[in-house]
Amino acid sequence: MEFNYQARTKQGDIYSGSIQASSKDAAVSVLRERGLFPTFLEESTVPIYRKRIKILERISRKDVIIFSRQLSIMFKSNISLIEALRALALEINNPDFKDYLFKISEDVEAGTAFSQALARYPHIFPSFYISVLKSGEASGKLSDSLEYLADHLEREYHLIAKVRGAMVYPAFVIFVIVSVLLILLFFVLPNLIQVFEMSEQELPLATQMVINTTDWFNNWWFLFLIGTVLFIGVCVYYWRTDEGRRFFDRLSIKLPIVGNFLKLVYLTRFAENLSTLVNSGLPIIQALEIVKDILGNIHYKDAISMAKEKVSKGEMISSALSQNPELFSAVFVQMVSVGERTGRLSDVLMNIVDFYQKEIDRTIESILSILEPILIVFLGIIVGGIMLSVLLPLYQLAAF
Repeated sequence: MEFNYQARTKQGDIYSGSIQASSKDAAVSVLRERGLFPTFLEESTVPIYRKRIKILERISRKDVIIFSRQLSIMFKSNISLIEALRALALEINNPDFKDYLFKISEDVEAGTAFSQALARYPHIFPSFYISVLKSGEASGKLSDSLEYLADHLEREYHLIAKVRGAMVYPAFVIFVIVSVLLILLFFVLPNLIQVFEMSEQELPLATQMVINTTDWFNNWWFLFLIGTVLFIGVCVYYWRTDEGRRFFDRLSIKLPIVGNFLKLVYLTRFAENLSTLVNSGLPIIQALEIVKDILGNIHYKDAISMAKEKVSKGEMISSALSQNPELFSAVFVQMVSVGERTGRLSDVLMNIVDFYQKEIDRTIESILSILEPILIVFLGIIVGGIMLSVLLPLYQLAAF
């Protein structure tokens, strides 16, 4: 929040201006630290056109990446934690994140551990983030932990960006197909149908099917809309149940081509998160407990939970993972086994990440190279088929 103030120094000089703080008391504390004693302090009023629309604001992964990277650099420059947090709060453009950082700096100044202050905002800093920071605080290497986190979050960000980027083109083509069909059904075909009805000629079967479909959509479009909404609603409701989540998560990794791609993504995330946690000093069992909640697929979560139980009883990680060959490939398990035997598990896991990220890039290129012509041909068949079924009787009518 922003506060307007007027204050005096011990010498009686008068200053006025504005200050960012999480609350009025916090603003007073900051001013007193600067040797100013406020005589007037109130929250600044914002014109209605500048008011923040909360529903449109969110703290993105990119905000957290930049925060982690800059805080790490400031630590290495021997700037105190409180000063660094306040400096970053003033620099950050996101108003919500700015407020949170001011609150965190106040908590740290009051004696709260940095990781504990961040843990109060799990929607911004997940358990993975907090665990790495706790390890850094315990070992006295908080700056290194922040650097690990920044590197890790950047790799995760780029991985997610690649997956989303791969979905843009297919989604756009599907949108075009649906838009063209709607335009034909509601604007173009109804006018042509009137011409056919006036001609009273016998129509081909394909043309008659197009006419019947157009009539149905124009008369009962609301039923189609209601049915689509209900179908999506039922799917979402079912997905939110444990049984539904298991069904869709199992289906996603069983689909041809897409399933293998998603497995690569899950294995990459598993290896990278585990490597980061192990490298920051967390025990392997605690690291597995944290990683299982990150992947986003319930079957991988169950498999990692089972592996954690076996490791806690003295079994090797590779041996525990090998009992789920449909989720963890033989190559992945073998490389983990090598890392365990050589005592370089973290390094081997990062080698797996590098290898699988290249595989993901190649897979995305392969999928798009196959999908692009398929979607274009599908669009051509749909639109061309409709237009041919309509133009054929028009040619017959013109010839007649």
